[in-house]
Amino acid sequence: MTIRAILTDIEGTTSSISFVKDVLFPYARRALPRFVATRGKEPGVRKWLDTVAAENGGMCEDAMIVEVLQGWIDEDRKHTALKALQGMIWADGYKSADFTAHIYPDAAPALRAWHASGLPLYVYSSGSVPAQRLFFGHSDAGDLTSLFSGWYDTEMGGKREAQSYRNIVEAIGLPAGEILFLSDVVEELDAAREAGLQTALIDRLDDYATPRTGEAAHGHDRVVSFGDLEVR
Repeated sequence: MTIRAILTDIEGTTSSISFVKDVLFPYARRALPRFVATRGKEPGVRKWLDTVAAENGGMCEDAMIVEVLQGWIDEDRKHTALKALQGMIWADGYKSADFTAHIYPDAAPALRAWHASGLPLYVYSSGSVPAQRLFFGHSDAGDLTSLFSGWYDTEMGGKREAQSYRNIVEAIGLPAGEILFLSDVVEELDAAREAGLQTALIDRLDDYATPRTGEAAHGHDRVVSFGDLEVR
């Protein structure tokens, strides 16, 4: 079937899982206390801090909110408030050149080639849209943001829920069957397939020591790099 758009995950797909866990998360955890102390009164920051406070019994001290947020980072919790605050912290880190975002060597050339061929590219990640833009804007391969036509996060819904992909399909405006979704998570691919999308499992050896083959792939096409994808 013809592919007229590509929707891609980030962590474990275009970029290593270890970068997020070993670089981004610890950076945000360390930076949180100072970030809240210096910027906590800004409306855009206060909004999310108050959200966390309200969900945890009406906390009145920012230090307690910081502890909750740090605990969520340790748990890798997919909470919209945490993602938004992390995005702001990472923005500071990228702008000060504390780090650049990891991109697999095969991913950037493939993304550029698909874009050059006129194929619209979209991102769907659990990280907030601002964090996604920062990630691709400060990547090891340079600024890649111009390659993408749209960005989606968990405001569309959970990544393992079929309705989320239906929402994205509606936003993209193409038939579901003409959109290819790339991810390293089989359950996400299952949800996308239920919504009618084409799917491909990106099974990188650097991230998954045990290859997901046979039944473990749940019937999804499996590749180990973007270079192995046949997009037509």
